[in-house]
Amino acid sequence: MRAMEKQTLLQVLSLTTYFFAFARTRIVKAVDNVSFEVNTGDRLALIGESGCGKSTVAASILRVLPPSGETVSGKVLFEGEDLLQKSNKEMTRVRGRKIAMILQDPMMSLDPVFTIGEQIGETLERHTSLRGGSLIQRIKELLLAVQIPEPARRIKQWPHEMSGGMRQRIVGAMAISCGPKLLICDEATTNLDVTIQLQYLNLLKDLQKNTGVTLVFITHNLGIVAELCEYVIVMYAGKIVERAPVMDVFDSPAHPYTKALLDAAFGLQDQRKRKPIPGEPPNLANLPPGCSFNPRCLYADDRCRKEEPREVSLGPARSAKCWYPVKA
Repeated sequence: MRAMEKQTLLQVLSLTTYFFAFARTRIVKAVDNVSFEVNTGDRLALIGESGCGKSTVAASILRVLPPSGETVSGKVLFEGEDLLQKSNKEMTRVRGRKIAMILQDPMMSLDPVFTIGEQIGETLERHTSLRGGSLIQRIKELLLAVQIPEPARRIKQWPHEMSGGMRQRIVGAMAISCGPKLLICDEATTNLDVTIQLQYLNLLKDLQKNTGVTLVFITHNLGIVAELCEYVIVMYAGKIVERAPVMDVFDSPAHPYTKALLDAAFGLQDQRKRKPIPGEPPNLANLPPGCSFNPRCLYADDRCRKEEPREVSLGPARSAKCWYPVKA
């Protein structure tokens, strides 16, 4: 029998999100005309340096931007419905129930004045009919699912009584509590040590295997990308510059920025081979003309400095936004 064909779960179409300051006289182009698709069961990574727009994409999808942020154009189609057209009340039924997010710092997600059980239970009470003993049983099951031992004791404890790794697992339990179809992990392993990171990645793999949840992983850790993800989107200065299956990115990066990221990250056996990316990321309120990466690019010429490159197809599920992409 042929495997069931994957269906499109999320479509982000020409998403453009700006931050406004000084009475809207200063515009920071955090996300600029970004488009991508996520199919059911995918494990997609959004990678790039800090400030490239990865987290703003996630905040735009869930409509949780800070007051200075505004999605000025585009569409976010989830199961065919545009989330940007939904009311705030309608979005409260999407967040947590259909799309959930795990943030970088679990202490920002956990309230110090409520017990672990109360906080997981709040999400379940909002989106399900579970109450009383059934609710408690479900909380225990979730804690066991994220490998928290002695759930009957843990549900009565407070966040400060947990280690960093346990707090991150508890946030994961909250995220999967209502069986979301899409789970966005925003730098979810950054504050964990290497051993706990590996355990957490294995946990996410097991969760996907057991629940079928689709994963979007936002990170700058390329080791995590290689370990967990199937597809990669590389962002720079608010734009997508490359997209490809994960092994294609590591074997033959097509965009000079992707190559620079790999060179900076993977001189692990010989530190002398590591090559920091020259210069600094551009000011998103004052981007250079042409390709935004051209001031830092070793291969840029006059065309790169004057004309913004178009996206070029390099094969199935692979493209780069560069005038001179490296072809495999």
